[in-house]
Amino acid sequence: MRMMKIGLAVAFALSMSAPVMAQSAPKSKAPVVKAGKGEKVCRHTFPSGEKRAWVCKKEEPCCAWDLINYVKCGSTITKCL
Repeated sequence: MRMMKIGLAVAFALSMSAPVMAQSAPKSKAPVVKAGKGEKVCRHTFPSGEKRAWVCKKEEPCCAWDLINYVKCGSTITKCL
């Protein structure tokens, strides 16, 4: 049971670190992001006009929250929660 909790904590930490790296990219006119095999490019324009692009696995939903200017790849089970 303890190993499962540790595994979930590590998985959560890894899922949270990827969007942070994508967010730190320089702000340009159009974000340039390329997807590899089994991946897709997610794009979102915030109400402020900021455009953001990030890469998720094909089966994962693209999630974006306008209130906090945050994007991430969702889970196949919990979607964008």
